[in-house]
Amino acid sequence: MTTSSPELAQIVDAVRARQRFVLSSHSRPDGDSIGSQLAMLYALQEMGKEATAVNADPASPPLMAFPGVRDIRIAAGVAGDFDAAIIMECGDLKRTSVSGLERYFVINIDHHPGNTGYGQINWFDASAAACAEMVYDVVRAIGVPLTKEIATHVYLAILTDTGSFHYSGISPRTFEICRECLEAGVDPVMVARNVYDSNNMGRLKLFGAVLGAMQIDQTGRIAIVYVDHEMARAAGGTYEDTEGLVNLPLTVKEIQAVVFFKQEEGDEYRVSLRSKGTIDVGAVAKEFGGGGHKNAAGCTVTGAVETLQKLFVKKIEGAIDSQDGRIAELPQLEKSPDANPAIPWTAS
Repeated sequence: MTTSSPELAQIVDAVRARQRFVLSSHSRPDGDSIGSQLAMLYALQEMGKEATAVNADPASPPLMAFPGVRDIRIAAGVAGDFDAAIIMECGDLKRTSVSGLERYFVINIDHHPGNTGYGQINWFDASAAACAEMVYDVVRAIGVPLTKEIATHVYLAILTDTGSFHYSGISPRTFEICRECLEAGVDPVMVARNVYDSNNMGRLKLFGAVLGAMQIDQTGRIAIVYVDHEMARAAGGTYEDTEGLVNLPLTVKEIQAVVFFKQEEGDEYRVSLRSKGTIDVGAVAKEFGGGGHKNAAGCTVTGAVETLQKLFVKKIEGAIDSQDGRIAELPQLEKSPDANPAIPWTAS
């Protein structure tokens, strides 16, 4: 089951006409970005092409168990005699945080709304549950066999980017691709255990500390989660150990959305948003210069964390109340110089 489009045909022609490729994706790579890159890399190698994957940041520890992940180059920039750069799962070239990619013939493959169309070829498909569904189409269109290595990364990407088949956007095609991956030799139990059952004790303790400090808004529908560097050190964990934590509050029946503040440096925070059903947290993230999907999105903000938490809660409450994705028009709050960024906000 493959799709067809003029852009896909252009990608096939461009790949066949070139020999040396550099592959990249967004900074802080997740399962879809890693899976898409490596599925494409193995497909190119099957064709006899040269392919190198370069990311700004390493993959999270659970992903290190998969083939080729440790071979991804971690660098702030690229230089070399590449014929093309294939960028996957990235709405803007700057999101790679890898300089020099713009020097090459850029092939942009993405499924995120708001893609800026930065490539010489731009293939965007919002109906894809994961970018790897599109990579699967490239593999099939080129005529490369679906090897176990390619299939493993396609399946990994779909499993993680759908939140273990929790999020919207899943289609019959999603499961058809997964079926083909299993027929190619993928062990779904092994993939799931490596992703979800490979915690260390520091990660478990950090989850406990963060969830123990979790706050609930006054409506009982929004979980507010917070972590900073000191909390991670005290628990014996690392920031990489917070991967997947944002999804846990959604397992509570009454919780409709989660906003997770992760301190970067000083008063800069990486905000991860998750939701259920029709609640569009992607629109909330977009207001703050971020993006993503309806049920999973993120952005980076700067300010006093208590003030930011109140603002995001108001925005998400508006999204829940509207139930159709329209975000309530609310005034932007001024930064409070007296707010203590180490203390999570308690709704009143």
